[in-house]
Amino acid sequence: MTDPIRVLICDDQVLIRTGLATIIDAQPDLEVAGECGDGRTGVDLAGKVRPDVVVMDIRMPVLDGIAATRLLAGAGVPHPVKVLVVTTFNLDEYVYEALRAGASGFLLKDAPPDRLLHGIRTVAAGAALLDPDVTRQLVGRYAARIRPTEDKSTDIPLTPRELEVLRLIADGLSNNEIAASLVISRETVKTFVSRILTKLGLRDRVQAVVYAYRQGLVS
Repeated sequence: MTDPIRVLICDDQVLIRTGLATIIDAQPDLEVAGECGDGRTGVDLAGKVRPDVVVMDIRMPVLDGIAATRLLAGAGVPHPVKVLVVTTFNLDEYVYEALRAGASGFLLKDAPPDRLLHGIRTVAAGAALLDPDVTRQLVGRYAARIRPTEDKSTDIPLTPRELEVLRLIADGLSNNEIAASLVISRETVKTFVSRILTKLGLRDRVQAVVYAYRQGLVS
């Protein structure tokens, strides 16, 4: 047996923390390493219990989730911790800033439990995860800020099909939605996404969205 994924829950609402802990502890491959109600305690506790993943709220007292994420996973942190931000549907600039702070993934608080569990496992495995609804909100709010570059490449190293998938990613579609739109399997979509990220040297879907806008592939 492999060791369970250890999760630190950081949320200022006791009811939310209790609910998350109950869901996580019910899984044989996950365990709650600790709980806290503010970002400062979260950073300190992470240093002590060394969790695999921190489930982080954004709006908290003492130190907010963005600042805490930056201290746990930001540039220059010697031993970064993977952070999964769980936020409300009313997205705002905090989400964009937390991405820049080093968060590995985003989920909405009204996401079903299986999506939360999938998110924890995905982030723990070293992959990035962005809720499709979060992608749509980010694109809608920040597309105007992502201006096409003046020297955008006319020779993008993607096949026509890969370009098509990239445009759908930039539109905020999930893998399942892309599969339905193109009438291909979900596994085929995953293969296309992996190829796109590798060919373009991108880290995750968020960077793919930014790339698509900067190259003028979507508007």
